[in-house]
Amino acid sequence: MSNRAEQPSPVQGIGSSAIGEYAAALAGSLDRQMRLAYKPEDRKSLRRFSSTEVAEMIRVSTSNLRNRHKDGSFPEVYTDARGHRYYTAEDVTGLREILSATGKNASLYKPGRRQDDHLQVISVVNFKGGSAKTSSCIHLAQRYALRGYRVLVLDMDPQASLTTFFGFRPELEFSESGTLYDALRYEEQMPLSSVIRKTYFHNLDMVPAGLMLSEYETETANALSNRIQPIFAERLTLALEEVEADYDLVLIDCPPQLGFLTLTALAASTGMLVTVVPSMLDIASMSQFLKLASETVEAVEDAIGRKVTWDFVKFLITRYEPSDGPQTQMASYLRSILLHEVLTEPFLKSTAVSDAGMTQQTVYEVDPSQFVRKTLDRAVSSANSVADELETVIQRAWGR
Repeated sequence: MSNRAEQPSPVQGIGSSAIGEYAAALAGSLDRQMRLAYKPEDRKSLRRFSSTEVAEMIRVSTSNLRNRHKDGSFPEVYTDARGHRYYTAEDVTGLREILSATGKNASLYKPGRRQDDHLQVISVVNFKGGSAKTSSCIHLAQRYALRGYRVLVLDMDPQASLTTFFGFRPELEFSESGTLYDALRYEEQMPLSSVIRKTYFHNLDMVPAGLMLSEYETETANALSNRIQPIFAERLTLALEEVEADYDLVLIDCPPQLGFLTLTALAASTGMLVTVVPSMLDIASMSQFLKLASETVEAVEDAIGRKVTWDFVKFLITRYEPSDGPQTQMASYLRSILLHEVLTEPFLKSTAVSDAGMTQQTVYEVDPSQFVRKTLDRAVSSANSVADELETVIQRAWGR
């Protein structure tokens, strides 16, 4: 009898069907989790805002807000048992209308486009995942909607993280149609308006993404070889013309690579926001992205016969921890090279942002009572400061 231990049988390889089973199991579980999270509406809804929050949004003092209710120039809103007022986003829009009609400087209360202002289309980009690109994009979009802008968000990443943030289930709802792909594809192209979705967030619409959007990369390569017009670099620009009058700002969450989807977004944009984590590896990756983008856009310009220009290119430091010495050094290093093109305000790393993200929410959506107040206030202040600084850049591009 042999004393040798019995050898285990060879491990069977994992096939594609197993991967499909993993995907199906995860999709089913995520679907159940999201249904539980959004009961009973089965869709996300937006909370009411306190007087302090609303006063900050519309740029008046809390005492002014209170007095305008007392003298009857502001309509009454929901009031709790303690006498505290809470406002829906629609209520806030109503206050803006009153202030713009009766205030001394109407533009303070309605900061959106005026006659002859062009639509601002801003691509949020990065070559590398993990730079808080999607989180930055959705926080900016929501902040601007709360500030009174009419905002459209385009999810241009086939992974559809932004779409999921808005309470949609892309793998179930948009597996075949209903995404940005329908408005960009080369055959049976649909108008952009047909895939715009109203969201639970007042003044904020979106165009979803899904896996079908990845087909655009392959189809564009074929279209170029067959000289199909309009060329990819013109497709989003033309699609936006249909809905241009309905919005002040368009924010695009680009995929984390420089493919045809990102190039299509950049060619249609009036501004670019590059997110970067202050580390040597991330800055080196961004440097490669910028070099490749410059060379590729030059090739695009030759193909379309015009210059691709932007009103601004700004860099946003994300996931920033002020107490982290190496991060502080790398942030200073970046500013020493790119100077004023780096936004002064960084997007701070915060447990409030990550905890809110666990339920597909932002710091503007969560119930404040469920968070440590100081932590949440710090995260909201950071998001507000970033958005407000970029808002100044946008207003300057409009000549104000």
